Amino acid sequence: MKIKNFSRKAAVFTMAAAMLTGGTSAFASGSGQDYNGGNDGVQPTPPAPVVQPVSPVFEDTYGFTHLTRFDAQQIAKQQGQSRFEVPGFDASTIRNIPSAKGKDANGNIIDLDVWDTWPLQNADGTVANYNGYEVVFGLAGDPKVSSDTFIYLFYKKAGDQSLDAWKNAGRVFKDTDKMVPNDPILNNQSEEWSGSATLTKDGKVRLFYTNRQPWDADKGFFGKQTLTTAQVNVSEPSNDTLQVNGVEDFKSIFDGDGKMYQTVDQAFRAGDYSDNHTLRDPHYVEDNGHKYLVFEANTGSETGYQGQSMLSNKAYYGGDDKFFESEREKLLNSPDRNFITIANGALGIIELNDDYSLKKVMKPLIASNTVTDEIERANIFKMNGKWYLFTDTRGAKMFVDGVDAEDIYMLGYVADSIDGPYKPLNGSGLVLHQDLNKRDITWNYAHFAIPQVKGNKVVITSYMTNRGFYNDHHSTFAPSFEVMINGNRTKVMPNSTLEQGQVTSK
Repeated sequence: MKIKNFSRKAAVFTMAAAMLTGGTSAFASGSGQDYNGGNDGVQPTPPAPVVQPVSPVFEDTYGFTHLTRFDAQQIAKQQGQSRFEVPGFDASTIRNIPSAKGKDANGNIIDLDVWDTWPLQNADGTVANYNGYEVVFGLAGDPKVSSDTFIYLFYKKAGDQSLDAWKNAGRVFKDTDKMVPNDPILNNQSEEWSGSATLTKDGKVRLFYTNRQPWDADKGFFGKQTLTTAQVNVSEPSNDTLQVNGVEDFKSIFDGDGKMYQTVDQAFRAGDYSDNHTLRDPHYVEDNGHKYLVFEANTGSETGYQGQSMLSNKAYYGGDDKFFESEREKLLNSPDRNFITIANGALGIIELNDDYSLKKVMKPLIASNTVTDEIERANIFKMNGKWYLFTDTRGAKMFVDGVDAEDIYMLGYVADSIDGPYKPLNGSGLVLHQDLNKRDITWNYAHFAIPQVKGNKVVITSYMTNRGFYNDHHSTFAPSFEVMINGNRTKVMPNSTLEQGQVTSK
């Protein structure tokens, strides 16, 4: 069995290393993530091997679905099939977003990198029409400064699909907006990471995003991620122009509870920075009058937390008894054993009050214990009476036989109700796969499925080109394409490539 050695996983399993090298929205969308497809800088020293007692075998799902080791190995076997492969793109046609302009630290006008993006959506997930415009929020910043990670608002007239049609209204938040009285989490924000946005019933723009605090261990800051919201006031001061007129009701919502979802204090207690903590990418959705956020996280103390006992829980393996026994033996003898036991990624869900404050913390929808710490960019919507849940992840963050460091995935699940139980699409969960060198300008990530008003196709958006690799090519809107959803099966539609940044198929 080919289980990745630590040197190929270090970028994921240490926030400290990511901060030393300026890693950005640790998988936008969190800790340890950078937007260069992995951490190429200082690597931590792996801990000395520790002989651990073998826990008794048990089986406990904790009441929700798991991305099992068997599923993950089936993903590796399915990749390469045309129905799952992200289309190839012609590098010569890829352009930077013309309107993606900003200022560097000295006030000079520069071209920005633009990576994770998400459209202003209706409550059902379809693209909202805001007074004749389509609106997209995106992370953008100076290509030379990885910590320059903030949310910008882009817009265009609905129906105009060209890249040139996108205009830039600038940063959503002013630096002083975060100084909200009685919200110390928000007051100490250093970066803005990805999320979602909805057009409310009364025509307001409501943004959800990830507040990331700085990494400064001496001052007690460990890059904490917090689900956060604000109403964004937008106006049209002249024809064909939108502008941001400030924000209101700006507040923190959730930063973990320890029981359902790991907190940053749990992750880095006792000065151990080897873990990769995630609590980000809030995706807003409504169901029968109830408001929810689905988000990336890690399991907590009551939902299958970390530890050596993870290796003895049959629920994390899948397959038959023979597969379990063989796979468990390999993990127990793996040089990466200690890191596998802190891999506990999850897609979580909370219910909100009508004022978008926290109402109820619910069990995770999906978890990936022993497989990976990062299943990100949670994306959920209802189509034809079924709930579809999607997530992105990288092979470089996984401990799975047959998965390569350059593999990129979007996984998907389906359920009859919003809280599950969820079953993997296409048998394993695989929806999209891409395998490109991270220095290829057509390398793309942060795939996001947008349901359309009619039919059962979704438009897939993403960003293209890693941050800071080139002087002339910046991270930009990737060409979109279509995926067909048919019950519990999906298929990349042949010849369905659309314009860069296109969010609707027509």
